[in-house]
Amino acid sequence: MKKLYTILFALVLFQTAFAQEKPKTPIGGRPNIPSNLSFEFGFNQLNNRPEDMSLNFFGSRTFNVYFQHPFKIFGETSGFTFDPGIGFGTDKYAFKDRKNLFNDVEKGPESSDLLEVTEVYGENIRLNKNTFAANYIDFPLDLTYHFNKTNHYKGFRVSLGAKLGLLYEAHSKIKFTDSDGLERKIKDSQNYGLEKFRYGLTLKAGSPGFYAWMYYGLNKTFQQGMGPIGTGATQLNFGVAVNVF
Repeated sequence: MKKLYTILFALVLFQTAFAQEKPKTPIGGRPNIPSNLSFEFGFNQLNNRPEDMSLNFFGSRTFNVYFQHPFKIFGETSGFTFDPGIGFGTDKYAFKDRKNLFNDVEKGPESSDLLEVTEVYGENIRLNKNTFAANYIDFPLDLTYHFNKTNHYKGFRVSLGAKLGLLYEAHSKIKFTDSDGLERKIKDSQNYGLEKFRYGLTLKAGSPGFYAWMYYGLNKTFQQGMGPIGTGATQLNFGVAVNVF
């Protein structure tokens, strides 16, 4: 997370310098800055997953931070922009029935199986926290239509695009109290058989300051034969977002 904040801080400094000569809207309006720093909040689900791989809806969350720069296309007043960018995406998985991902020694080091936590750490434990997270460097690419063709900082807009991602870290985080009252916190970082790259389609709709979004993954979340229960599941994420500038 420290690296993420460092990079975000650098992006803000770059954007501030880039926008020094740009006029701003009156107090209470959105700054007239020709780039977007957005924070996306939502939920992470799996399509085509086995029944035994169910997720707790509210515990399976997504948080994305993206910096995008719009380029006008098809003319100054066409209303269309192409918005490439870069950022970070974190997808959390909260598996039901006290389950989580563990390495499957029979498949190899980059693999996983879905097991009950008590099966690994003992029956006589009190489970306090049980999550799994996958972290990506993402490259969003949006084609946006602005209904206000002369002022893109006002009015409704719709984006259809794609997102490419590179997995840079994944981990499980388990916290429990054993039968002797000892609290244990275990964070296990490894690949878990996840695909190193992801790609899919995105849809966004809203105002310059607030929008709803969806991501539909086109490739499988886990490598063939390396994930739990032989799953061929794909990602489906959705939620709301705010543009800081």
